[in-house]
Amino acid sequence: MKTLVITEPGSAGIVEQPAPVPSPGDALLRLHTVGYCGSDLNTFRGLNPLIAYPLIPGHEIGAVIEEVGEGVSPQWKTGQRVLVSPYTQCGSCTACRQGRTNCCRKNRTLGVQRNGAMAEWMVAPEDTLFTSEILNEREMALVEPLTIGHHAVDRGLITAKDTVAVFGCGAIGLGAVAAAASRKARVLAVDIDDEKLELAVQCGASHTVNSEEQSLHEALQTLTDGNGPDVAIEAVGLPATYVAAVEEVCFAGRVVYIGYAKVPVAYETKSFVLKELDILGSRNARRDDFQSVIAMLETRRFPVDAVITRTVSLDAAPAALAEWASNPGAVTKIHVRIGDR
Repeated sequence: MKTLVITEPGSAGIVEQPAPVPSPGDALLRLHTVGYCGSDLNTFRGLNPLIAYPLIPGHEIGAVIEEVGEGVSPQWKTGQRVLVSPYTQCGSCTACRQGRTNCCRKNRTLGVQRNGAMAEWMVAPEDTLFTSEILNEREMALVEPLTIGHHAVDRGLITAKDTVAVFGCGAIGLGAVAAAASRKARVLAVDIDDEKLELAVQCGASHTVNSEEQSLHEALQTLTDGNGPDVAIEAVGLPATYVAAVEEVCFAGRVVYIGYAKVPVAYETKSFVLKELDILGSRNARRDDFQSVIAMLETRRFPVDAVITRTVSLDAAPAALAEWASNPGAVTKIHVRIGDR
């Protein structure tokens, strides 16, 4: 089968590998659409500390069940459209014992700590599968990245009473915007790209701030009657936005970090204490996040076509990855269409 492999920083190509065979409890999937993630871009650029080369990337999946292995539940059938949760869980670490399997200490994400889905076929355990009778494979491939933002909103305990500032309107930030808006929160989207800010409005943001063209502090103060937002969600991963989230959030506010900075971040820690902030990390997503995002997409209110920047074939996927690396800001989401289906 055709497989995309990143062999070293800056080098990716299509290679032939044997097709997998499902073990008991597994389903054999025929891949239809696989999305590129920011982690795939960092792997290509040599900036992903969690991976080892060579690596097959990809964990944003829309697929069809081709075959089910022995012992698979009858709810899973040949020809059924599915998506896959790309995470693993050990069941015994402190996170798993608390039911927070999304941050399992021993998690191995598809396309990161283990080979991913950028291929014609893959196998997946049945307990990682989700389906929808409404969504197509293209829409299914958007579910996983949107769950990351949804989980951050859940971590921030966001309700309709909150004003939420989302820093960064890439695919992950847009997921946070959509999830917060679905809870009837007032969402303020922050970015330096007007096109991405327009996407944020389509996803439910009520106001936008281009922090390159105006004072972030003054804009957020004006929009919140001088208080600052109740919740700040950081989805960029830069020291400046890490610090801004703490500086701009209100007294007794909540800060949720999704992105992680690649270099140390220096803080004035007095803000942590003076404001009595809740500072929360947010990693991956749980089963209920997947179910909630599927339900959201089934309403067909999310701007799927606008969020997908381009769709390419598997053969063209290495070049698309290199082009993305040369101009990261120009892309919100790249989908790879596998085969001619």
